[in-house]
Amino acid sequence: MGNRTIDVLNAVFIMGKIDLSSEGKYLTVLIGSLVYLFTLFGNLSLLAVIAFNRNLHGPMYLFLFNLSINDLIGISAMIPRVMSYVLSEDMHITYPACLIQAFCIHMYGGATLLILSIMSFDRYIAICHPLRYHSIMNKNTVVSLIASAWLIDFLLVGILFGLTLRFPVCKTVIVNIYCDNVSLLRLTCATDTTVNNIYGLFITGVLHGGGAFSVVFSYSFILFTCFKSSDSDAKLKALHTCATHLLVFLIYEFSGIIVVLVYRIPNTPLLLQTFAGMIFVIFPPGLNPVIYGIKTKKIRVKLLQLFSMAKSSVRVVKVNSVT
Repeated sequence: MGNRTIDVLNAVFIMGKIDLSSEGKYLTVLIGSLVYLFTLFGNLSLLAVIAFNRNLHGPMYLFLFNLSINDLIGISAMIPRVMSYVLSEDMHITYPACLIQAFCIHMYGGATLLILSIMSFDRYIAICHPLRYHSIMNKNTVVSLIASAWLIDFLLVGILFGLTLRFPVCKTVIVNIYCDNVSLLRLTCATDTTVNNIYGLFITGVLHGGGAFSVVFSYSFILFTCFKSSDSDAKLKALHTCATHLLVFLIYEFSGIIVVLVYRIPNTPLLLQTFAGMIFVIFPPGLNPVIYGIKTKKIRVKLLQLFSMAKSSVRVVKVNSVT
């Protein structure tokens, strides 16, 4: 099509294609579907437990509630559509659908870092200033922090996509099997994307640098406070709580760094880019509910109660159906 401008509202775009055998396709769809269902079940269970238990309405659990919502946005934006492409081989997508998918994936990435940063600050206040915790982390503060995280993320990602949307679209082939900002930028007629690249590096640095700083700052003071304390039980409890959050943060950062490196290294194979991008939205959302469910006692107890009640309900239904 050369440099002829395309009417994106009426055009149909073609996604990239990864060659797989019939067995490979079915195996990929099976694994992807199981991972998605597992992640869906884990995060929805976590949301239900927090929502329906008043003693879990404290700041830490409300932050975790938003983290689970964000995880569901990220993985739901990618996996069902990708599995559909692999199974049906219908690689067509409209521009609005591609834009929505890309926007949700980028929102997921930014919100995760912002929420985890707030959670590290919450742990710092709880452990280093326990007597002032409830006065500092009151309802208004918690709501403000959560609303600020979503708003900042929306603005940063909105500007990123605004810079891409200012260019007219000239191509109809998307090189990847899912949409992101880079894929959308490659569809445009743009010859100079310096501003886009600089802003992309800027928000990457702000989000990842800010997240790393908040964790290092918070945990430095937390470790100092714990080692200074003579109460060994309180010390172990504090370190155990922080270890859970730190593990979640490191898993996210590790998968995020892989994506950044893969996209920034020239001539990286498309398959590797696709694989890295999918890891980024699969691993953290899938592991977060498992880590918090196992490591956080209150959540673990409530989850076991929930599953026990569900089991009893199934038994009652079976007995009633037999009688």
